[in-house]
Amino acid sequence: MTPDRITLAQFLRDPVQKADGAIAALMLQVAESVKSLAGLIADGDLADVTGKLESCNVQGETQMKLDVVSNELFIDGFRRCGLVQGIVSEELDAPLLLAASPQQSPFLVVFDPLDGSSNVAVNVSVGSIFSVLPAPHDHLAAIADYLQPGSQQLAAGYALYGPATMLVLTLGHGTHGFTLDSKTGEFMLTHAAMQVPEDTAEFAINASNERFWEPPVKRYIAECKAGASDLRAKDFNTRWVASMVADIHRILMRGGIYLYPKDSKDMTRSGRLRLMYEVSPMAMLIEQAGGIASTGRVRVLDIVPDNVHQRMPVVIGSGNEVLRVERYYREYDAGHGESEKMPFFSDRSFYM
Repeated sequence: MTPDRITLAQFLRDPVQKADGAIAALMLQVAESVKSLAGLIADGDLADVTGKLESCNVQGETQMKLDVVSNELFIDGFRRCGLVQGIVSEELDAPLLLAASPQQSPFLVVFDPLDGSSNVAVNVSVGSIFSVLPAPHDHLAAIADYLQPGSQQLAAGYALYGPATMLVLTLGHGTHGFTLDSKTGEFMLTHAAMQVPEDTAEFAINASNERFWEPPVKRYIAECKAGASDLRAKDFNTRWVASMVADIHRILMRGGIYLYPKDSKDMTRSGRLRLMYEVSPMAMLIEQAGGIASTGRVRVLDIVPDNVHQRMPVVIGSGNEVLRVERYYREYDAGHGESEKMPFFSDRSFYM
C-alpha cells in the first residue's frame, strides 16, 4: 500500500467534505454493497448470474439475473443501515419505502444497480450509479418527495467494475475516485479532485442511431468526423462502451464528450437515459470536476422531474464541446439556415 493513500472512511472525516456522520455512514454502506457486487461480477458464469430472465423491468427491458441480484443486494444494504427512508430503482416499478418513521432516516436514494448489464455476459465493464436526496423529516416519503432537481442532490456517484473496482463520488466538494484494494478490502483514494479538460478530441455516441438524431447532433458529429481537413481543424476519435459508467469514467480520466440525444426512433420518449438515476448523478459528478452537463438546451441539474423514471437526452463532458453543441441547438431553434461551411441542418448524410 502506498503510504500516503487514505481510505474512504478517512476521506469522509476530512472537514473539507463536510460529511456528517449520517452521510458518511451511508457512503460506507454503498461501498460495502459495491464490494459484494464486485465479487459476484468477478466470478462471472461461476456465480450463475449472467443469464437472462423472462421478466422485464418497468422500462420494458429484459432483465438479466444480475440485474435482480444487484438490486436486492443494494436494497438489503440500504435497509440494514437504517438511514434510507425510501428508494427508487431502475428495477422497481414504484418507490419502495424502507423506514417506519421519517425521523431516523434522512435520505432518499435513487439508483441503477447495474448499468450496462448486457455487457456482463461478454466480460465488458459495467457499473452502478446512485444519487442521494434529502428525505422529508415530518412525513414518510411519497412519490412527489422524490421529484427534486439534481441541484438538490446531497451526494452522487458510481461504481465501475472493470480491471479494477472503483468507486467515484461527490459530496458537493469535488469529484474523487477510490480504488478497491483487493488485499485489504478497503477503498483507497487514488484520484483526488478529478478534473475534466475543457477541450477534447474524443466523442462517444451510439452511431447506429444516426438516422434518428436531431439536426444539431448530426451537424456536430459530422464536423468531428470531417476532422483536421474541415472547420474543426483537428482529428477526433470515437469511443463507445455501451455502459454509461464506463464512458463517463473515461471522460473524468482524460476528457471527452458523451452524447445520448433525443431521437425520432421512438417519439413517445423525450430521451433514452433516465434522468433521476443516470443523468442527474453523472451531471453532478461532471460539474464537480469542471465539466458541463446539458440536454443540449438546458442544464441537467436545473430540471425538475415529472416522474421517477423520466427519460432525458444528455450532452455531457468537456466544457467547450458541450457549449458548442448547445450553440448548435440555439441556432437550430432560432431557424438559422447557413453554417460556416455547409447548410446547418440539411437532411444530407455525413457521407455525401
